[in-house]
Amino acid sequence: MPTPDSDRAAVAALLGREPDGDFEVVVRHRDGGPVVIRNAPVLPSGRPMPTRYWLVGEPERTWVGRLEGGGGVDRAEADVDAETLAAAHDRHAAERGAALPADHEGHAPSGGVAGTRTGVKCLHAHYAWWLAGGDDPVGSWVAEHLSEVGGASPGAGGPDVVPAADLAGGGGL
Repeated sequence: MPTPDSDRAAVAALLGREPDGDFEVVVRHRDGGPVVIRNAPVLPSGRPMPTRYWLVGEPERTWVGRLEGGGGVDRAEADVDAETLAAAHDRHAAERGAALPADHEGHAPSGGVAGTRTGVKCLHAHYAWWLAGGDDPVGSWVAEHLSEVGGASPGAGGPDVVPAADLAGGGGL
């Protein structure tokens, strides 16, 4: 999946470095700025990329970082039903696995959201998948708790985000 130069430059500016692999912007702010990218499951080097959805947009990334810094990972893991979370990891892994090239023979990414097999590793990855339309109970939990750190989710006063495909010329899927 070739990434348009304008998206690569915008994401590099948000990350403060050049992205390692191919990606698509799948969620944008209304003004077109990237919010969530969907990474290819394998980097050009052949190394597996366990993080399928990556939260790159601001202010969302900062808000979720504050939530993580305040113990959000442990809180989310305690609040979300373990079986529901395990099922989400399985769905995520299946989606990422289906994106592997048919002729791929090297190492493949493993685990669920952010490469973990159980529990919660990274609120950013869960929220990114949820924003992109994934059925992620932790991403939903994050959305419900952003107000604790000065943020707000879409529809609750947060930034207006849309699937990239909904914006004309938005580099959609």
